[in-house]
Amino acid sequence: MTRRERNWLLVAPAGAWFLVMLVLPLSFVFVFSFGERGPAGGYVPAFTLEQYANLPARWTAFKNTMVLAPLGTLAALLIAYPLAYQLAVRTDPRWKTLLLVLVIVPFWTSILIRSYAWIFILGGQGIPALLAALGIEDVRLIYTPFAVTVGIVYGYLPLMVFPIYVALDRLDKRLLEASSDLGARPFATFWQVTLPLSVPGVATGCMLVFILLMGEFLIPALLGGGKVFFVGNALVDLFLQSRNWAFGSAVAFTLILIMLVTVAIYMRLIARLQVRRDDVAIM
Repeated sequence: MTRRERNWLLVAPAGAWFLVMLVLPLSFVFVFSFGERGPAGGYVPAFTLEQYANLPARWTAFKNTMVLAPLGTLAALLIAYPLAYQLAVRTDPRWKTLLLVLVIVPFWTSILIRSYAWIFILGGQGIPALLAALGIEDVRLIYTPFAVTVGIVYGYLPLMVFPIYVALDRLDKRLLEASSDLGARPFATFWQVTLPLSVPGVATGCMLVFILLMGEFLIPALLGGGKVFFVGNALVDLFLQSRNWAFGSAVAFTLILIMLVTVAIYMRLIARLQVRRDDVAIM
């Protein structure tokens, strides 16, 4: 057996899984998007662009997704980076494992339970009641974009922390010492050395969180209360309640295209930052 044949043999199981679990379902979604809704719902074979012409009817869902998903990703990054930096660079190795476990502890509880906890915290008996006792009346937090963003950050923060932590933990500490010895201030060392070398972790964390948020359903449904909904909520309505599979497929396929374009632009930006990282590594 040649080396090429061995490589194909090793790749075959993953390739078959990719084909059956991803390519084929997406192919059905693509075909369904050109069909029509049956009299009793479902799908009727056809070839029409009517479903794509109706996409503006779900503009609110697309707008919420395209605004709150990047915003939630950015908020998670701003919180996760200092935490990961503290764990990887400044924490005593004896405490790292315990602190990392504490970061992942929320994942041991169902996201449904955690979301209901936030409903109580942000609801009338939670923070608004506390603010009212302090004299700040009529503060509404639940069922708002703020509530959805809080739930997103809380739910996905560990997925952002760990890739950044791994990148920072692998950082050669001698580079930081060399930068300090050469007279660089702490902020200059962070900006010119630490941040560029942690770009792979930042890229991975942002990619994980953003892609998952684009298809998020539960957090907007619970913390948005039907007032702040994502494309995922629209798809549940179209496939399970309205039973308009053709229109739902068009919405789903459009979301996939938006994600592909966004990820491609993001990866191009990361590639440019990677060049800067390589320059730092060479220096």
